[in-house]
This record gives sequence, C-alpha cells and structure tokens, in this order.
Amino acid sequence: MAKIVPFKAVRPARDKVSLVTSRSYDEYSAAELASQLDYNPFSFLHVLNPAYVNLQKIATATRLKSVQIKYNEFKEELILKHENEPVFYLYEIQGKNHTFSGIIAGTSIADYRSNVIKKHEDTLPYRVEYFKDYLHTTGFNTEPVLITYPENDELQEWISAKKNKRPLYHFSTPNREKHTLWRIKNQKDIAWLQNHFENTESLYIADGHHRSASANMLYEQDKASGNKNLNYFMSFLICESNLKIYEYNRIIHDLNGLTKQDFLTALEKDFTIENKKQELWKPQNKFSFGMYLDGEFYALHLKETDYKNVLDSLDAQILYKKVLHPLLGIGDLRNDERIEYIPGNKPVTAIKQMVDEGEFEVGFMLYPASINEIKELADNNLIMPPKSTYITPKFRSGLVIYEL
Repeated sequence: MAKIVPFKAVRPARDKVSLVTSRSYDEYSAAELASQLDYNPFSFLHVLNPAYVNLQKIATATRLKSVQIKYNEFKEELILKHENEPVFYLYEIQGKNHTFSGIIAGTSIADYRSNVIKKHEDTLPYRVEYFKDYLHTTGFNTEPVLITYPENDELQEWISAKKNKRPLYHFSTPNREKHTLWRIKNQKDIAWLQNHFENTESLYIADGHHRSASANMLYEQDKASGNKNLNYFMSFLICESNLKIYEYNRIIHDLNGLTKQDFLTALEKDFTIENKKQELWKPQNKFSFGMYLDGEFYALHLKETDYKNVLDSLDAQILYKKVLHPLLGIGDLRNDERIEYIPGNKPVTAIKQMVDEGEFEVGFMLYPASINEIKELADNNLIMPPKSTYITPKFRSGLVIYEL
C-alpha cells in the first residue's frame, strides 16, 4: 500500500514562472548556460549555479552554501513563494509528439525502504553521498523522482476532469513545450487521491534512483532532528502507459585491436548480419541491433533468443555479454572511457556523424526496453545494466520545490 502526502511547496510567482523554470542544469551547453545567466536574472539556474564564472574554483561545501544563500535571496525577493497549506499538484507537459500528465506529491521513505516503491537501477555511492550533502546543506529539492503507477481508469477520469479547471500556471518554453500546473487543495480531492494510492500495491521508480537513495540516506543521517519532511521525498507520479521509454545507444572508440573483417566474422557466431549500406537503420523489435561501422549500417539479428531470465533477455545485457565485453573488451560500463552513450531520442544521424568524424569506430543502436521488463526486473530485485533506459518526461527545475 503506497502512501502519498501533500506538502507546502515553494514555487515561482505567477508572473515570473516562465522566466524562473529551467531545464535540468546538465542539459545546457556552456553557451546556453552563459546566455541564461547573463540575460535572465530570474532563471533558477542562478540558484543552481551561483557565481558560475568561478564555479570550478569553489570548494564543494562553499558551493552548496552559495546555492542555499541564492535560494533564500529568491524567496526574499518574492521570485519564489510559499504555499499557505499542503497541496498536491496536477502537472501536464505537452510536447510536439507526446503529452504527459501526473501528480506531484510527497512519497514515503518507509515505502522506499520496504520496497513498496521498487527500483530497477543500481546507484553510485559517491553520487548518492553528494546529493545527500546537497539536500542537507541547501534544504530543498526541485527535482522530483519520476514514479510510475499501474493504469487506472478511475484515476485517469479524475485527472481529465481536473484539467477542465482553471490552472495555476500555463506557459510555454523555448523548446516548444507547453506546461500546465493545477493546484489540488480541496480536502476531499486530497483524501480521494491518498485513498487511491493506498489501494495501489506497488509503485516503480522510472527515473531518479540516485535522488531517492539520497533522500533515504539523509533520513538516516538527520531523522533524530524530528523534521517530518525528511520522511518523504518529492515525486512526479505518472501512469505507466504515459511514460516514453527510449534506449541508450552505445558508441565505442575502437575495435579493441580487431580488423573490421575480424570483428564482423566474430559477430557471426551469435548474429545474422545484414549490410544495410547507407540506409539509416535502427531496430524495430527485441533481439535486433543496429550497427554503424566504416560508413555502413548493419542489422544484427540474434540467433538464439530463448532466455528464461528477464535480465539475460534485455537487449542491453545481450549486447554487453555477446559483443561489448568479449569482443571489444568493455568490462566496466560505467567507467570505461572507451564507451559513450547517446539517448534514443537523438537521431541515428548523430551516431553516424560521430563515427564519421573519426573519434569513434563503431556505434550500436538498441531497441528500447518495455515497462513490463522494467517492472519484472524490479519485482525480482534485479538491476539493469548502466545506461539501459532514457525515460521522459523530464521535470523543469524551479517549478515546484520541496523544502526539508
């Protein structure tokens, strides 16, 4: 049984919301970041990256304290405002090809610890530790964990009805998305939502394993303080059928000493190979892989597809077991500098260009994992290989803030 709670959020003043909110900090190029920070004094990037020119020269503790100071300045200037009472939010992101809708709420650390909220990705201890320190020092989080719930017609009807109400915010962003936020403050609506999720057996983390792990670590560290906000972490709850799951494609710097012909011959042990020449080919089903090598595209079709274990049958795991590790010598998918990853929402031409420019020798295109595979992994306490999925939607920083 899953527990969700409303919370007293901090959010932008209505007239400044489109100026305040930003994409995730690491999505900006250096030029874009400089432009935002130079010309938009209301951007939440000023909070995330104070004194950005000298950022690399500042010690971590000093940098985090600077984030806290700038955040407080935004509140003092009324760029950001407190809610007067605990609320939920209904949030819609409308892009060119997809519309996402979900509930912003506090989710329970106890549910996370008891595996009511299930995980499918491993975490890096240093990243968990760093973000725990970030939360402890700054006292806020603006990046909710993306959590998925099973499809439910009753909840979908409720969401559709609420969308007919006047929103709190409705604005567009430079990447041509439309964002709409409704405040759910009626006590009957709050109770109805809580009761609905209390009848939901399991929730699944889609994106944000490090953030949830950091919230759990912070709870362990600071629970003696009696701060009840530590018992929860902010999440964006979205129906599993409303997620968009992309693959992460792989590009490798070299063939590990193999010639092109030796490599193709080695691949024939496990794959049927089709030379697609200049066709921009990517797989259309499981157990097929695209490859770009020496100016040509190839389709690799796995010969043996009888797998009993969901982890072994993942395309990302198959590519690792059959190609990346034994043939190309990639042992550590997280840290080996010979491999890089391209999210599947980028066009195949991006991989082609990177290989053609000579820095990389070969690129692989995968078929995306399904939500059922993700759930089966989580249900069996199995962990996906690193960089297996790139999942949208992505939340805008500074839109809704959870204070600790």
